[in-house]
Amino acid sequence: MKICVLLIITLCFFEKVASHKSCHPFDAIFNFGDSLSDTGNLLASGSDTFLAVQNPPYGQTFFKKPTGRFSDGRLMIDFIAEAYGLPHLPPYLNLTNWQEAHRGVNFAVAGATALDAEYFSEMGVKGLWTKDSLNIQLGWFKKLKPSLCTSKQDCDKYFKRSLFMVGEIGGNDHNYVAIGKRNISQLLHMVPLVIEAITDAASELIAEGAKKLVVPGNLPIGCSAMYLTAFSSHDEEDYDRHGCLKELNDFAEYYNAKLKLALQTLRHKNPHAKITYADYYGAALRFFHAPVHYGFTGQTLRACCGGGGPFNVNISAGCGNSGSKACANPSTYANWDGIHLTEAAYRVIVNGLIEGPFSSPPLSPPPFKIGYRP
Repeated sequence: MKICVLLIITLCFFEKVASHKSCHPFDAIFNFGDSLSDTGNLLASGSDTFLAVQNPPYGQTFFKKPTGRFSDGRLMIDFIAEAYGLPHLPPYLNLTNWQEAHRGVNFAVAGATALDAEYFSEMGVKGLWTKDSLNIQLGWFKKLKPSLCTSKQDCDKYFKRSLFMVGEIGGNDHNYVAIGKRNISQLLHMVPLVIEAITDAASELIAEGAKKLVVPGNLPIGCSAMYLTAFSSHDEEDYDRHGCLKELNDFAEYYNAKLKLALQTLRHKNPHAKITYADYYGAALRFFHAPVHYGFTGQTLRACCGGGGPFNVNISAGCGNSGSKACANPSTYANWDGIHLTEAAYRVIVNGLIEGPFSSPPLSPPPFKIGYRP
């Protein structure tokens, strides 16, 4: 894979006959999701939820200031855009000129769910960060579309060379219920509903002209500092040998297996579209199982930024709030603030997605290495 990428770069640089399209498989990226890929929409929405993301130390590693990203630096979507020679995606709610959208837009909103907010209201679940669910984000895309292309022929040509990231989303649907009700068993009946919402959105995007889509699965939530704190147990049997909660990781595996089956059905219905499953779970599990191998010499299950406790997760002193502090070197930690990961962890996951073997079918080879700024 590395030899292939090097060959592409060499040809693009030295051969005048090499076309731009042969070097860059995508002209634009459109991203839908939650806080794993939100580059500023939650802040731009005017929400007063989790305003700490606008405070240091968020953004300290790469941007040197808070940007609305829930990490110390770049997110997976940033690394993906860079690898394909595209700019970091502007948040939809910050667009001032539709021309800014031509190379891609980020519709993701931190706290967003795959299911609409009304579902959680009927369940009696409170505390949603936003009502900008996947369906709302899809509506934003449809509103923007006439500014991107006019005729069906133009749209087909444009979207043929665009990448659509449909998630990760769905994690918050489970987070709100699991954390709010402290009950994991209630999550199982939600799985078909969440997956249906995601595949329905993917189907609508295909109907709008999308040809290449990536649909990620869930992370190993049993290794999340937030879940390790919320579901702390005195029974050693509840944990695997790496210190992760087995029941939660089993649920993530169950959800991901069901999602993959649904995507297989979606492929049969849309043979003209390339629908890639991104295995966030497998790509991330590597550094939880062998942290030092990936450069994580800090406490992998402990948050870098927080207000204390066994996993440095303290709701009354969350990252960015008074009473919290960050570790000296976030690149040695996988977990950033208890819920989200560090830039270093996101880089490892994207490496696994692009260089393999954690994308099925594989993504198009990028012209640049992960983390390289063209």
